[in-house]
Amino acid sequence: MQERVLILGGGVIGLATAFELSRRNYNVTVLEKTTCGGQASGAAAGMLAPFSEIGEDPDDFFKLCLDSLRLYNKWQADVKKISQMNFEYAQSGSLHAVYHDADVLALETRQSWQREWGAEAELISGERLWKMEPLLAKDVKAAMYYPEESHVFAPDYVKALEAACRINGVVIVEQLEQVTVTDWANSITVKAKEGQEFSGDRLIVCSGAWSGELEETFGIRIPVYPIRGQICAYEIPMNQVKHIVYTSQGYLVPKANGTLVNGASEDIAGFKTDVTEKGIARLTNWNKHVFPFLEKETPFHTWAGLRPATQDGFPLIGKIEEAPHVVFATGHYRNGILLSPITAVAIADLLDEKQPYQPLQSCKPERFI
Repeated sequence: MQERVLILGGGVIGLATAFELSRRNYNVTVLEKTTCGGQASGAAAGMLAPFSEIGEDPDDFFKLCLDSLRLYNKWQADVKKISQMNFEYAQSGSLHAVYHDADVLALETRQSWQREWGAEAELISGERLWKMEPLLAKDVKAAMYYPEESHVFAPDYVKALEAACRINGVVIVEQLEQVTVTDWANSITVKAKEGQEFSGDRLIVCSGAWSGELEETFGIRIPVYPIRGQICAYEIPMNQVKHIVYTSQGYLVPKANGTLVNGASEDIAGFKTDVTEKGIARLTNWNKHVFPFLEKETPFHTWAGLRPATQDGFPLIGKIEEAPHVVFATGHYRNGILLSPITAVAIADLLDEKQPYQPLQSCKPERFI
């Protein structure tokens, strides 16, 4: 008999985990309060860029991100094949741009340790840099080029994941508004606001920024907090910008639909997802120093999403010791899209009783006292 798995949350982590479990013959049901991908997942810029995002040291979080990047080529092809849907997966490479000599030295230090992890990192400056990205501001001193870094169009990726799950037999129940775990000590029972009950053998918590609501249920600290990320987008001619471009202030990502996504302005606003003039101004005030042509442009679209941040910056991935049939996969902050393949595979391996993926030692759900 197939094991029945209930997944709380239909964001990218919940759907990716459901997809992988469905390929391993589990009976999976996803329970979503609103609509799948309606929060952080669908609002993401879709960057797959661990070298650019993590410049300090190669800790377990960096290893998670790098391993996930290297799963992506096959993973996204599998999702497309099963879902019979296409989505943008652009192996564009990225440029991490800096403006001062001291920052160039910092890039060189970063390059040194990242090369030990297989990064094809190359410091680019002068005419070669503007040949690669002609419209880049002329006061950029240099940029680190990472050819391996990529991006996906997040809304379409999440839709394809959902479709692949449904085709594989995953039951997805949306618009539940509120769900309560009423039994979890031995078996799993979850009750929705309107009275529907769902039962299973395993529970996987993928509730993102709302995971903290389960602290009282499980009797453990779950310090996951919502961080509002505001983003804007410009309409630009195709191929006007060729790479993901990072600076210390944020990022710009060119999409195949002729838009340039600019993010992200972050603040603490509880569970509010409204867009503010101040938040978008934080983006428009600096992006013209990266691409001067943006000074005369106005964003055609602005939006915000809630990113599930944890107290120590590491996600919560793993079993609860007291009840190993309850598993957490949450708190991925702004790396949910990137980390979706590795999280799904790691969770499925845990359910299959395989040797735990080593970086999960730093992600134990019960590590907070």
